[in-house]
Amino acid sequence: MALESTIAGSWYPGTERAIRDVAAKWEAASTHDKGDPTHIPNVLVLPHAGWRYSGETAWSAVRAVRGAKFSRVVVLAPSHRAFIENRLVAPESDAVATPLGEIKIDRDWLDRLSLLAPVMRNDSIHLAEHSAQIEFPLLQLALGSGFAVVPLVIGSLGQDQMGMCARAISRLMDDETLLVLSSDFTHYGVDFDYTPYGTGGGADVRKQVAAVDAEAFALAAKGDADGFAVFVKRTGATICGHVPIELALRSFPHGTTLAKVRYATSGDGDGDYSRFVCYLAATGRAEWKRDGEAVLSATDRAYLLKVARASLERAVKDGIHRKGLVDVGDAPKATLAKMGAFVTLNDKTTGALRGCIGEILPMRPLAEAVAARAVDAALRDPRFSPVSERELANIRVEVSALTPPRRVGTWRDIVLGRDGMTLEKDGCFAVFLPQVAPEQGWDLATTLSYLSLKAGLAADAWKDGAKFETFQAEVFHE
Repeated sequence: MALESTIAGSWYPGTERAIRDVAAKWEAASTHDKGDPTHIPNVLVLPHAGWRYSGETAWSAVRAVRGAKFSRVVVLAPSHRAFIENRLVAPESDAVATPLGEIKIDRDWLDRLSLLAPVMRNDSIHLAEHSAQIEFPLLQLALGSGFAVVPLVIGSLGQDQMGMCARAISRLMDDETLLVLSSDFTHYGVDFDYTPYGTGGGADVRKQVAAVDAEAFALAAKGDADGFAVFVKRTGATICGHVPIELALRSFPHGTTLAKVRYATSGDGDGDYSRFVCYLAATGRAEWKRDGEAVLSATDRAYLLKVARASLERAVKDGIHRKGLVDVGDAPKATLAKMGAFVTLNDKTTGALRGCIGEILPMRPLAEAVAARAVDAALRDPRFSPVSERELANIRVEVSALTPPRRVGTWRDIVLGRDGMTLEKDGCFAVFLPQVAPEQGWDLATTLSYLSLKAGLAADAWKDGAKFETFQAEVFHE
């Protein structure tokens, strides 16, 4: 099912012919420097007003990626109409549609993101929001039909959630991915509650506002996430996409810079600067580091999921409870290394947890640990009744292969979205996998409070006298 555009015919033309005609006019009016084909940008900053106001400005940057072979485009866009806190909101649908055709949503990339960051699926939010939709036909004009899209609408992010989301994006980005940051810049006028230079509407107001935007962009251009965030807070700058921009800046590898291509305002046509919105287009290139490369190959992961599924089905259907071990004689070499493992079962329809049991220490070959813990998750999780045969088709299996745990000096050393964690105090113990905080959208303090409660302690027990270990996990599911 494709999510049909709700702004075609209003924010931009409603037919393919009209879209291409407008683009041809922009191209005719632009400079014809094609740039360096060996240095194609993989980051774009684009405005998101109606095309009559900001389309030509946006095209000045989008044209730099014409003909590029990106397999996916990740769009970070601000929410204007829905209250969203500590979540990235993706569509539920499998595609989005414009008059130029459908663009598939990269469900695999989105699923991997969901294991590392708090992601919610909601078509209604995307249907009501223009800031991602407005970019789709521009991308189709430049890239054709050979790419998928990951549109993410963002509201506010707390400090811990910001870091968690930034690390997730950084880990998943690669040379095949274009990152688009959708944002208008200063919104000036009484109805925007921003009139530091008066309401007279003269050209001097535009000049002063442009200086504010230039200062904000200069911080972003050199990758100064902290400086950009402080500037927005200190000045009250009405840059609607400041959260997506900050998120991107925090995900960038060191040395990433942005270059302004064009700047314009909605008041430039009639010269009325009593109420206007500013538009900035920019390009950049991030050399994404692949520090979090998987130890397990796609073949290894597929094998482990097969083992987990076969084990739990054998146990549930046949009543074989000898840990449900299957023959691992054909196991790939990497799956025979001793590693800790958890197997998590979720309801496919609701996403609700249906069972989760594992072992933290590397005591036996990973394939054997996965086979055994799949059975335990299905039949021996004390929080749930045993999985029945009729439930099997609606169960999604998730495997977490763990690095050995290591002691950390303080809870402050725990990094959300990267670390799983254990807490031990007064003979009580509890563990959370790395994906727990992302799934719930918790900050670190909230996560530790729930971990304390899970251990049977008071919610604030983590603050004093507790010991912590951390571990990382490769997480993958059916």
